[in-house]
Amino acid sequence: MSIPQQGGGPIENRDQLAAYIASGEKPREAWRIGTEHEKFGYDKANLLPLPYDGACSIHAMLTGLQERFGWTPIMEQDKLIGLERNGANISLEPGGQLELSGAPLETIHQTCDEVNQHLAEVKEIADRIGAGFIGLGAAPIWGQDQMPMMPKGRYRLMTDYMDRVGTLGKQMMYRTCTVQVNLDFGSEADMVRKMRVALSLQPVANALFANSPFLDGKPNGWKSWRAHIWQNLDAARTGMLPFVFKDGFGYEAWVDYVLNVPMYFVYRDGKYIDALGQSFRDFLDGRLPALPGEVPTLSDWADHMTTVFPEARVKKYIEMRGADGGPWRRLCALPALWVGLIYDQTALDAAWDLVKDWDDETREGWRREAGIHALQAEVNGTRMRDLARQVLEIAEAGLKNRARTGAGGLVPDETHFLNALKESVDSGKVLADELLEKYQGEWGGDLTPIYKEYSY
Repeated sequence: MSIPQQGGGPIENRDQLAAYIASGEKPREAWRIGTEHEKFGYDKANLLPLPYDGACSIHAMLTGLQERFGWTPIMEQDKLIGLERNGANISLEPGGQLELSGAPLETIHQTCDEVNQHLAEVKEIADRIGAGFIGLGAAPIWGQDQMPMMPKGRYRLMTDYMDRVGTLGKQMMYRTCTVQVNLDFGSEADMVRKMRVALSLQPVANALFANSPFLDGKPNGWKSWRAHIWQNLDAARTGMLPFVFKDGFGYEAWVDYVLNVPMYFVYRDGKYIDALGQSFRDFLDGRLPALPGEVPTLSDWADHMTTVFPEARVKKYIEMRGADGGPWRRLCALPALWVGLIYDQTALDAAWDLVKDWDDETREGWRREAGIHALQAEVNGTRMRDLARQVLEIAEAGLKNRARTGAGGLVPDETHFLNALKESVDSGKVLADELLEKYQGEWGGDLTPIYKEYSY
């Protein structure tokens, strides 16, 4: 979840909304990679999720990171709710999931170094207070009533709203984790091509990263329960967005979509004001019931854009949102997959050729089947395992073409970061399959060993 946006004066005309998105355009040499990942914290003494306060807690983690590693605190009211340092920030998901939003970096080598440094810092503080952290797509054992609520006004409002618009919204907020990557575009046409590829292939990412086969201590029937949650949340702000594939899609069409999504809040003077279900269009006209007579600022628009949750999302960059959280190799593999697919023009064109003839039903079919079956999914006679192999071949070629070296030039490119995914395709098994085999075999139906074997 995002922290409040800053800056930007009053919106005087609607053209500013599309211009805000367009201001993210960058020349190819300025394209960067921003990787985000979430993880569950737990108390090693009782294997329960970390509360906000206490000796072994989220607050203790944030304070320890701040004092030991020079992070700057982010406050909401009088509560420590995040940290920032050198273009990166650490934030809290509703149930205390700890998220690193990485700095914009040039290569996957740098991204992986950042991930490794962050996990090392987290482990040092966690060991000190008796906590552990684990990368999974969904909390495997904890019930909804066991999840704490972090002291952020945004989350209180969203929690109240979720039951009105879907069936699984609160599970998304409190019991799931993701890894995503944020990537740049060079023009409106470039954004359009990248968004169409991104939406079409999110199910492939979901299949390759499927890592949430348990809920409430037992198998849930899905390889990615997190994918199931996103399909039963809030239809107004989730999905595969068929309008993106229609002629004429661009910045203005995205603005129309976001304007049609009901609001959650307005952020003023450090507080979240309830605007649940209200219209940003009314806000533009000075008719928002929550703030009668006021017009929005660009920071209000930026905040509202963070409350749409499709499989890929446009802001001043594009967010790839389809993957479950996982172990460190997967945290580096996700940006490698998408950078390989869309930061090299030949690869981007090849990826589009792969999906350009799909219709809405095919894209939705892949979305549905990937969550249930992962690499064993099949749509219209095509197997996901075969599709994923093609996608990885395109991504690998794209990374080779980029030829970004690492380790002082000793590593010629970024292709080795795809190895974990290639292993999955070769075996036909993803992390969810591995976890289910252990549950049904050596763990004897007891999920407790998952914390010891899969924590960072």
